[in-house]
Amino acid sequence: MSFYAFIGALEQGFVFGLMVLGVYLTFRILDFPDLTVDGSLPLGAAVSSVCIGAGMDPYLSLIPATLAGFCAGAVTGLLNTRLKILHLLSSILTMIALYSINIRIMGRPNFTLLGKATVLDPLAALGMPSWMAAPALFAAITILAAVTLIWFTRTELGQAMLATGDNPRMITALGVNTGNMIVLGVGLSNAMVALCGALVAQNQGSADVNMGVGTIVAGLASVIIGETLFGQRSISRMIMAAVFGSVAYRLAIAFALSLKVGSFSFSPSDLNLITALIVVAALIAPRLKSKVAA
Repeated sequence: MSFYAFIGALEQGFVFGLMVLGVYLTFRILDFPDLTVDGSLPLGAAVSSVCIGAGMDPYLSLIPATLAGFCAGAVTGLLNTRLKILHLLSSILTMIALYSINIRIMGRPNFTLLGKATVLDPLAALGMPSWMAAPALFAAITILAAVTLIWFTRTELGQAMLATGDNPRMITALGVNTGNMIVLGVGLSNAMVALCGALVAQNQGSADVNMGVGTIVAGLASVIIGETLFGQRSISRMIMAAVFGSVAYRLAIAFALSLKVGSFSFSPSDLNLITALIVVAALIAPRLKSKVAA
């Protein structure tokens, strides 16, 4: 693996760490299988890109992008809790609707940001090398989001959300509206995913309606890898494990793509195969470890 491939993997790992935190919130804390993320990631990218194109500051553009993601997640939650549509189906319906909504927002399937200001420009103005600016900024934002999520889980509202995913009957008996907790939790999850999409769009210089394809697979893979490598002893540890699991996942992909055995080598088209192999390895690793220890 070359130095630039390593830096690129770190950059991707940290920026998509926001998405992984969102996936962790729904799948592990709320026990809510949410496929909305495949649509809310390009939603955040679309909103941020259009705002920047209209002259808005790139950092301020992250606010409407995040709010749009929250609204998308809230719609999924409302379809499930108010209209009693199965959680998986409600997320699929929202994801499908977002495809058309994203095109409406951009006015076309993709929106370029070439020549426009981005969140990385202030760091470049300070003299920070381009290869260092993106990983540093994305790491700071993602770790701040992880710390905020840890703090949130320790609040009364956060504890109610944890109980909603763990034992909804008990928390209902204590007077908590689990429907509201689901709407709020799925909304917060997709807000983080949309923020991730906005940052990715600014980093790569464009937003595309198809950029969210496979988001949920990458998110789940990162969560599983993080739990395998760093354990599940506490909520705080699991949240940080999700972030570093995202980095480990991107590093594993970069390593696999750079691997060459004789005349055989992986190509970018093998990404889904590599992801499947990585997830299988992460899932069976604890069993193998326990057998060896025994």
